[in-house]
Amino acid sequence: MQLIKLSATDSTNAYLKDLLFHNEIEDFTAVMAHTQLKGRGQMGTNWISDPGKNLTFSVLVKSLESPVSEQFLLNIYVSLAIYNTLTQLHVPDLKIKWPNDIMSGHSKICGILIENILSGQHIQASIVGIGLNVNQLTFNNLPNVSSLKLLLGRTMDLDELLLNIVVNLKSLLAEKGKLDKEELFKRYETALFRKDKPSTFKNQNDEMFMGFIKGVSSAGKLKILMEDDIMKEFSLKEVQLLY
Repeated sequence: MQLIKLSATDSTNAYLKDLLFHNEIEDFTAVMAHTQLKGRGQMGTNWISDPGKNLTFSVLVKSLESPVSEQFLLNIYVSLAIYNTLTQLHVPDLKIKWPNDIMSGHSKICGILIENILSGQHIQASIVGIGLNVNQLTFNNLPNVSSLKLLLGRTMDLDELLLNIVVNLKSLLAEKGKLDKEELFKRYETALFRKDKPSTFKNQNDEMFMGFIKGVSSAGKLKILMEDDIMKEFSLKEVQLLY
């Protein structure tokens, strides 16, 4: 694995994408930044991180070789790789919040942003951006946010943590020929945040409703059992979990 360390960059995703377009780089090349100036989360949100305290990195994945219709598979592989890494560290009450946040209890500790590079109807390569709160202790009064140091009471080595995540991702992707999709989705759904618990949601019209998270569809939509016992599927832009 090639690891490129930067003192500062606007976005590790953008840096790695530019590197890919202008150079021949190997699968699982990772770019790590001490300071990320314009880190992004889902739906255009900003990822705020104290310099040098957290893991802000991107990794290139060229080995998935999936059609565009199955692009959510990589979300599952990456989420499970981080989940497995943090399980090995004994982080308490770990859950995956759909589509790709990692939670400890009700606190977010990690966010994932995946950008796919397409060739026709196939994914040629993917840039996987990961922001993991590691050694930061304060978050400017942001609610429901934590870090590994707050949870585990010790300072973590960022390089070692990054390596373990990439090793776990490579291990999962190496299994993809042996592991059927049903088993993969089962692993993801078993770890889903608030699965089978009564939860409050908000739709794109800002209307609130109650339901139960039951899983995800093959297209990566969230499956919610509504109060009238009808199962509905929602994309990222269509629903927000309020707890």
